[in-house]
Amino acid sequence: MNSSDTSLSAVPTGAHLIGGDWSTHAPGGTATSDNPARPDEPVGEYPLGDASTAADAVSAAVDAQAAWTALGFGARARILEQAAVLFDARADDLALVATLEEGKTLPEARGEAVLSAETCRYQAGLAKTSTERIFPSGTPGETIRTVRSPLGVVGVITPWNFPILIPVWKIAPALATGNPVVWKPASNTPLTAVAIAAVFHDAGVPPGVLNLVLGPGSMGGALVADERVDGVTFTGSVGVGHGIRDVVTARNGRVQLELGGHNPCIVFPDADLDMAVAAVVGGAMGATGQKCTATRRIIAVGDIHDELVDRMAAAVSDLKVGDGQDPATAIGPLVSRGARAEVVEAIEQARAEGAETVAVTEGVPDGPCFQAPTLFVGGTDLTITREEVFGPVSTVLRVDDEDEAFALANDTEFGLSASVFTNDLWKMDRAINEMRAGIVKVNGPTTGSEIHAPFGGDKNSSGHAAREQGDTAHEFFTRTRTAYIKPGSPR
Repeated sequence: MNSSDTSLSAVPTGAHLIGGDWSTHAPGGTATSDNPARPDEPVGEYPLGDASTAADAVSAAVDAQAAWTALGFGARARILEQAAVLFDARADDLALVATLEEGKTLPEARGEAVLSAETCRYQAGLAKTSTERIFPSGTPGETIRTVRSPLGVVGVITPWNFPILIPVWKIAPALATGNPVVWKPASNTPLTAVAIAAVFHDAGVPPGVLNLVLGPGSMGGALVADERVDGVTFTGSVGVGHGIRDVVTARNGRVQLELGGHNPCIVFPDADLDMAVAAVVGGAMGATGQKCTATRRIIAVGDIHDELVDRMAAAVSDLKVGDGQDPATAIGPLVSRGARAEVVEAIEQARAEGAETVAVTEGVPDGPCFQAPTLFVGGTDLTITREEVFGPVSTVLRVDDEDEAFALANDTEFGLSASVFTNDLWKMDRAINEMRAGIVKVNGPTTGSEIHAPFGGDKNSSGHAAREQGDTAHEFFTRTRTAYIKPGSPR
């Protein structure tokens, strides 16, 4: 698919959304959003805000808070339902913009848009369900009940790797529970963010309830530091996440964090290898390996190792790398030149440390962001088996028994997702109970989650932060009060 007037018409004009108004005010100048598959075809320009832009957005959210809360759950739900309609109607345009900016394939990008519609519908439905609990009281005639009230102004800081879905799974529950939002998206995908903000704006979100600010990472810092922000939900690196945690919790604010992973997959000798190979290769290389839940370590138990490696190598070799707009493409480019440089450095380091290369995808297009999926075999002394590499690279490790397999799976600072392939119910039960990960898959890839189920990890993946998605998201976006109610004396 070549660039055309049709594709360009799907790209929105870069602008902030503050207090219900679109603004191209650019105190930091302007920047260009690049297409990683076609560096000579920039996607579009957008304005760069600064700390004052973030402050203006927070002021708009503060001003809108009381009216948005008072509007009531029914009206908020209807707005989210309309947003769902618009996400479905605009799915193709949203997918194209996301593919142009991030590089992922059109089917994956469209899937994000469709799941965003489902997320809005789900959160609209939750807004209509009871959030109260009733408890017995030791005092005759008294009732004890809990009520939930909005957290307050919420700062949303999102990454580029799921530029449609991750913002929506944060914004939708925040809005459903009565909170105004100030959103700072990643600088790699600003125009996708504008298109998403336009969906909520056109669905009827009142002025100031959803604010979008575009600019460098320092704007996110200004948002986090603003004492009027009651909570911050963030997906990104460990270092930045820990910095956000320290700043926000120092003022007794709340944080919700998802900070990456180094996700293991154990393949036992009794596994269905057809199922395992497809899932492991997809989990490791799909989305160009740019998922926090991507499979970074494949742990082969015993004699299954050699056959597993041979079959995975064949599958990796057959992958088609190319422009995400090409229907034949399975693996798009990395998001930027810098991202590719980091992956290339990690691959070269692994080889220098003695990793055996067993598969490298051939026929990769020329271009500064394209990277061949690479499969290694090696030992735990390799840096790549301990540090997250955000690209299409994975390593197969061999162990002798299940005790060693589970110990190795847990031997990481991260704990986002994990999976096992086996037909043994005892091993399945052990995996569910012993693997230190927030998500455990049995006979499935480490990647993928359902919008109605909790999402989050352990250890440095999320720490003790509140879970995302599902009804548990409302625990982060609301404050719980316990009320003791009894009637007065009769008149």
